[in-house]
Amino acid sequence: MNSLAIITPSIQSSIAVITGLLITVALIRLGDQIHPRFLTIRTRRLSGLVQTKVIWLTIGTLLAIIFLIGVGLVVGDYPIPASEALATALWDRNGEYDFIINSLRFPRIVVAILTGMCFASSGLIFQSLINNPLVSPDIIGINSGAAVCAVIILAAGGNIGYLPWAAFLGAILTAGLIYVLSWKRGISATRLVLVGIGINALLGAVITFITVRYPIERVVAAARWQAGTLFGASWDDVRTLSIGLAVLLPTAFFLTNRLRILQLGDETAITVGSTIERDRLALLTVASLLAALAVAVVGPLGFVALIVPQAARLLVGTVTGGVLIFTALLGGFFLLGADLIAQRLFAPVMLPAGVITATFGGPYFLYLLARYNRAT
Repeated sequence: MNSLAIITPSIQSSIAVITGLLITVALIRLGDQIHPRFLTIRTRRLSGLVQTKVIWLTIGTLLAIIFLIGVGLVVGDYPIPASEALATALWDRNGEYDFIINSLRFPRIVVAILTGMCFASSGLIFQSLINNPLVSPDIIGINSGAAVCAVIILAAGGNIGYLPWAAFLGAILTAGLIYVLSWKRGISATRLVLVGIGINALLGAVITFITVRYPIERVVAAARWQAGTLFGASWDDVRTLSIGLAVLLPTAFFLTNRLRILQLGDETAITVGSTIERDRLALLTVASLLAALAVAVVGPLGFVALIVPQAARLLVGTVTGGVLIFTALLGGFFLLGADLIAQRLFAPVMLPAGVITATFGGPYFLYLLARYNRAT
């Protein structure tokens, strides 16, 4: 007689997850109570205002990430003393725990942080540029475009080594298609969103067709990747993400002034000398590349680009270069926390991180949708 085993989380795991969520909510509420003040920074070539609230929140997020890094190195199916785990990760590369720390846990932690930074900064640019809190690369089809190419390779039994490149190419081609179809004497934010949602639905249908067309043993791998997972993360992935972020994040940082001008409206932007279509295309390209970079490594992991920018904007308000950095770090914190929950909640069974982000993101998306409908 066959029996059905239902895996339930342990009491320790449940308590740890609930405690972590409560602490996170408490820190967010504490951050919301910080009064905004501004510091003036002047050099020979640059000058600007820095919001002290953003500085404190950025420092707090960095400390939270460091804490989660320590948790991720120590906790697992094979527990390791904290001192040994930290020593092995930082300097003792030939110790007893070298393989577990430096081949399994540490690269996965770093990939989670960098991928979360990519998704969150991409979502912030999209939401600010289109001025719609419901917009993110996974809503308007960028992630689905990457998923189509990657799922084709997995389902057809192609070379897995080409998977990141295929996902990256799919995301870029989808972004270009959305831009072209949205063009009509310029780009309208509403038209871009509607076209993106339509493209996303079409690509979803293509993925469904592929999953029912190919053998089940190949489709399983494609379905797991499509859910978004950090399983198998390596230092090669870290290198890819680091190089991409080193180029794209500073570019996005310097484009934030252009983004703020575009938020004033096309007429005002033209009045102050902005070339709106060129600036809009540059911002869309950078945001799409950030999303494509993340999807190419971990799959179309949903809701990070939707939730995190919203949380950051609620805490600090308008978009600035500092807010972009804070949002990116908050995305790294969120995805790393989600991955740790996915690993330990139903241990020894590990869930894809995308399951946890969807668990938080789905209800939040419905809340945003209801709030947006009431406002309009």
